[in-house]
Formats: sequence, structure tokens, C-alpha cells
Amino acid sequence: MTATSPLMPKATAVWLVENTSLSFEQIADFCKLHPLEVKAIADGESALTIKGLDPVLTGQLTREEIAQAEADLSIRLHIADPKVRVPIAKRKGPRYTPVSRRHDRPNAILWLLRNHPELKDAQIMRLVGTTKPTIEAIKNRTHWNANNLQPMDPVSLGLCSQIDLDFEVERAAKTSPTREPAVEGATLLPASQTTTAAAAALAAAASRPAQSSSPERQAEREASREADAVFAKLKSLKGPKEEEE
Repeated sequence: MTATSPLMPKATAVWLVENTSLSFEQIADFCKLHPLEVKAIADGESALTIKGLDPVLTGQLTREEIAQAEADLSIRLHIADPKVRVPIAKRKGPRYTPVSRRHDRPNAILWLLRNHPELKDAQIMRLVGTTKPTIEAIKNRTHWNANNLQPMDPVSLGLCSQIDLDFEVERAAKTSPTREPAVEGATLLPASQTTTAAAAALAAAASRPAQSSSPERQAEREASREADAVFAKLKSLKGPKEEEE
């Protein structure tokens, strides 16, 4: 039965034979049956226990189409397009792996375990079409060929597509995000250290003006000392002259 055949071909043929004046060829063409089968139904030699199914009620035909075909026996009936499209269910289970690629699955599993440890076993099974015991054997290095395994990208091996791999990695990152290692020096210092450092900085800033002005004061002191020394010499020179007078 093809995709354009009725839901129940013989039941539909029984109803058309009993309720319309369509020819055997028209009914056989619509129901995808042989004209002799339709003739046997009409003669009561076949489908005696089958109840007729109205194709109008199921939306496969309309009254107008049947009336036109009855008036012109050259017209062929066609099933109406369904109003609701039912999505085809995807087959659940491990991904099929070609025979020529099956020996590469352990290498791909090892690559996924090393490069994407966040992936769960079920995700690895979907990507490369393997089993959980095989994954556990490779994890524990109890696989029969563990010493010869080499990590290889499953995308380059043709075991999965890059889109499927990215999708599984993003899903794993959302469900179990990995924590990034702490960067040294990125944490805040305790209040005791920050306050001590701030106080030291303020003290240093306050001492800077004093230190900057100390050379000027020293120059003034030296100038005053030199002036005192000059006045002292003048006094000593004036003293003997006054005594002689």
C-alpha cells in the first residue's frame, strides 16, 4: 500500500461498491486494488465480514468528487491532502555505525572522554553508537585493546557530525557546568590589610609636603647662620677700635 492509498483499502472499496455507481476500475484505482478484487467484492465472493468505511467521513474524498466521477467514468479519484501532518517518529536507539568504521569507535570514545569529560555516557552512546560497558571498559582501561587505543575525533572519523557533537556538548554544559579555576590575585584582600595599607598611604602622602619643604628650611637656616657669622665678625672688628679711642 502506497502513501496515496486509503487508510483501509478493502473497507473503503466495500463502501464505494455498496453506496456509489463507480466502475470497478475507478474503485480499484482509488483503493489500489486489482479490478478483479473489486468485482469479487461486488459479487459477494470476497470481504464478506468487512464493514464498509466511508471515505467522506475520513476526509479522503468529497461528495462532489464522487458525483463527478459517477457522471464521467473516465475521471479518476484522488485522495485529498490531509489537513494535519503527523511528524514521523524518529527511531530511538544507538546511532548506526557502518561496519568499516566500527573498529574506530573505541578511539572516538577515548577522544570524547579526554576532551569532553562533561559528556554523559548516554550522550557518548548517541554520538558514536556504542554501549555503556564499552565506555566503562575504556574509562577503567580494561578494554581488550586499551594499550593500542589512540584518541581520534569522531567527526573526522565520520561517526557523527559536528552539529550533533556541538549540540551534545552545549546540553552537557547547561546541565552540569564546570567551575573555572580561581585566578591568583583575583580575590579581595581582608579589611585589616586594606585599612592598614590605606593608612600607610595617607601617612606617606602627608609626609611628602614636609619632606619637600625641608631643603628650603635648611637653606634658610644656613643663610641665617652665615648672616650671624658676618655680624659677629663686624662686632669683633669694631671692638678694638672703640677701645683705642
